[in-house]
This record gives sequence, structure tokens and C-alpha cells, in this order.
Amino acid sequence: MWWAVSVVGFGALALALGLAAVLPTERTRGRQPLANTTRLTRLPEYRAVVRRQTRATAVALTLLTLLFGATVLASARPVGTLWDTDDSTQRVDIMLCVGQPVTDEATGEFLTYFARQATAYGAERIGLTSPNRRVVPLTRDYQFAAGRFGDYAQAARAQSEAEAGTLAPAEAVALRARTESFSTPVAYDDYAPTVADVLALCLTGFPGFQAEGDTRRSLIYLGPGALRSPEDGRPSLFADAQVTQMAQRAGVQIDAIATPGRETQALSTMTAATGGQFFRYDAADLDADLDAIRADPAPEQQSSRGDSPAVVLVAALALAGLLGVSLMAVRR
Repeated sequence: MWWAVSVVGFGALALALGLAAVLPTERTRGRQPLANTTRLTRLPEYRAVVRRQTRATAVALTLLTLLFGATVLASARPVGTLWDTDDSTQRVDIMLCVGQPVTDEATGEFLTYFARQATAYGAERIGLTSPNRRVVPLTRDYQFAAGRFGDYAQAARAQSEAEAGTLAPAEAVALRARTESFSTPVAYDDYAPTVADVLALCLTGFPGFQAEGDTRRSLIYLGPGALRSPEDGRPSLFADAQVTQMAQRAGVQIDAIATPGRETQALSTMTAATGGQFFRYDAADLDADLDAIRADPAPEQQSSRGDSPAVVLVAALALAGLLGVSLMAVRR
């Protein structure tokens, strides 16, 4: 955090090394050595002692230099950026938000795409939310997530067979179970759900959604631009502006693929306000649209990081211990 401390400290170290190399020593100032020492300095015992002392002195100086550097780094209040290898890995939370029946063909294609993609993820967490329940909480268990997405994707194909009259009774029971576990329709007298309500439910699937987190957050919506007719005057839980503010406060980018049949202006406005992309559903372009969304993830959130001196202090303690041992060798 305090770069000036590092600059001053290492500058002082460089100055000290430079002065040690430039300033004259006792020998260069003219002091004469003792006479008749040639025979002494040629003795193997004497040379062994000199080599031992030279090595010990070199080790002590090296440890002193490293200890000084560790002390300077600790004084500069490190935050771990020099040794935190996890920062190089892009971490993304992806919440799939489906606002239409699981038996719809578009839902099947949407979930099939992510069933394929999930097995190739490495640092991402992925989840799935339907209009009224959290189907798959955010998880890094990619095999589990891909299996669930694949099971629900089969519901659309089974529904087509049921409409054609070719669905076996056992498969009909499985279709009913998938449909009910995904989303059970609920009728209300004084409330009508909206796309804003579904998006708000999806937003709450991000841990600590009340504020920005330390990962990128992406919400991908598939469904109609509106869930009720314009004539329906019953109240809803959330307004579009509230959901937009929730997403911006949580640092969530909302991308949307709108299925046909309803107006999409409000949904398009919400995606634009959060930096997301808006597409209209086309079966032929769905994979390309999802590729474009995945290629443009939400901006990385700036998290507040406190001091992280543990690595430097442990290194300094280890160097201090080694220095004490080396000084004992120098004294001997």
C-alpha cells in the first residue's frame, strides 16, 4: 500500500552497496601489511580458515540483505498481489434465470447449451433459477449442474412427444416430475408476477447480493419480455427501477434473450443499464448469442483488500533465525 517505503528502502540498500564498492578500504589507504607473511598465507590450514570465514561472511551478508528487504516490504503494508496466484484466474458467478416453462423448446435449447459448457468450466460457479424457485444453487460441481440441466432440457423434447401422442406412460410420469420440480404454477388473487420479480429472485441467488463481491457476476435471462398482459393491474413485488438498482449495487451484469410474444422495452432497458446485452430469441442464433454473452462477462469487481503481511513476516522470521546461526559461525 505504501510504495514510497519500498522505494526509499531499496534505494538506501542500493546506495549502501554502491558505497561499499566505491569507498577505499584500509589496504587501499596505504596501510602496509605485516612483513614476511607469505609463508603463513600459503599454509593449507590458513587458507582453509580464510575460505571458511569468507563463506560465513558471504552467507551473513546475504541473509542481512534479504532480511532488510523483507523488513522494507512488511513496512510497506503488502496486500498479497505479488504472491497471490489466484488473482490470475477469472472467477465468475453465473446465474441462469428462466422466466418461462421448462417444457418450452427455447428452454430446452438454452439448458442444453449450458449442460455442454458447464463441464468445461474451471473457476466459475453456475446456478439455475426458475420463476418461483432456486433449482440449482450456485455450485462448482459441474457434473451435478450439467446433469440437472440435461434432465430439464429433456422436458421440452418429452413435451413434443406428448403433444404428438408418442410419449410412453413412464416417460409421461418423468415429464410431470421434471415440470413440477422446475416450477409449479401458483395462482394469486392480489398479485401477478413480473419479469422484475423473476430477476429479483435470480439476483438473490448470488451470495451477499446486497453489495458487490470479489467475483464477477453474470445473470443470463431467458423468457418473455413481460409475464402478464398490460391490462393486468394487480400489484407486483418489484419495479423495474428497483431491480436495476439491485443489480448495479450487487455488481451484476444482466444479459437477456427474449422469447417472442410480449413487449421487450423494459427488459432491454434493464440489460443496458447494467452493461449487458439484449437479444431476441432465434433458434438458429441461440448458441452464437450465448457465446457472445459469455465472451463479454461482467466487469471484475474491485474488492477492498486489507493488509496481508503473513508471507513477508514468516520469511523475515526464518531469515532472522538463519542469520543468528550464521553469526555464530562467523564468531567461531
